[in-house]
Amino acid sequence: MLKRRNAAVMAVAGLGLALSLAACGDDDSAGGSDAGDGGSVGKIGVILPDTESSVRWESADRPALEAAFDEAGVEYDIKNAEGDADNMTKIADGMIADGVTVLAIVNLDSESGAAIQEKAASQGVRTIDYDRLTLGGTADYYVSFDNTKVGELQGQGLADCLGEKPANIIYLNGSPTDNNATLFAEGAHSVLDGISSYKKVGEQAVPDWDNDEAVTIFEQLYTKADGKVDGVLAANDGLAGSAISILEKNGVAGEVPVTGQDATVEGLQNILAGTQCMTVYKSAKLEAGALADVAIALAKGEDAETTGTTTDSSDNSEVPSILLDPQPITKDTVKDVIDDGGQKKEDVCSGEFEKLCADAGIS
Repeated sequence: MLKRRNAAVMAVAGLGLALSLAACGDDDSAGGSDAGDGGSVGKIGVILPDTESSVRWESADRPALEAAFDEAGVEYDIKNAEGDADNMTKIADGMIADGVTVLAIVNLDSESGAAIQEKAASQGVRTIDYDRLTLGGTADYYVSFDNTKVGELQGQGLADCLGEKPANIIYLNGSPTDNNATLFAEGAHSVLDGISSYKKVGEQAVPDWDNDEAVTIFEQLYTKADGKVDGVLAANDGLAGSAISILEKNGVAGEVPVTGQDATVEGLQNILAGTQCMTVYKSAKLEAGALADVAIALAKGEDAETTGTTTDSSDNSEVPSILLDPQPITKDTVKDVIDDGGQKKEDVCSGEFEKLCADAGIS
């Protein structure tokens, strides 16, 4: 039974999400007015989580959201909490006081996210979980990629890079306060635990996805395993880079396959250089387009189209959801990310990577 508000109508439909990326703006942005069709709509607020866990939030999500909202002609405000849950709460309070009728957040932890959503609901503001599900929250909708599948792609990607030979694996997981990180790990383990020749020799979550802390954590795990490590399941490209720095320090970078996620410039360059075996691409314009569709529908007082529901493990409630398909990226498919607009060729293929890009068919 559905326990979330506004969960009665579930329509499975195509989302029509082809959007163009716009230039990245400042830390805060606002724009728009009324819908292009003349219909009056409410104001939309979006709070991004930080600038440290991944460069995607400001370099990809913000411009994609701005482009979508500008095209729809709606009034909006986008801010970044800069990794501070108290700051996110203050931003949310300000947006509610400023009259937003729809509020989308990427929570920094479920407790603070749920409190924000509870206050928003008390003021008649509709809420959306963007990218991360707020456990115990009251979001009307959840927009993300299939995060268990992300982990499955990472696990299969590492298995493809390792082959069937015996292998010792270290798992460098994302933040324990991020429900997505739990799903990534579950998905990866569902693939790798079934391969009898693989052995886990270390596993640890990285608080707040902190790349600097990940360096220390991975070095400790690597040392504890006496350097007998054949593969690294890193939850995103930032953590992958942290692991690679220690592998380089020990002279084995490129010999030990490392996974990633987000298809960042650094991640793609590491793949081209052979120090990272794969990443997972989650198109920001696709996800931002889905969020824009839901937010605009709610701002107009309409129900949003969904692809199903997601279970909140804290209370087994079902959240109306739009879940998108992630894409695995290897050296042979780095070009796909650039062709899709996920990264710019001039950023990925600069300097020493120009020839590596040419070798990979990126012209």
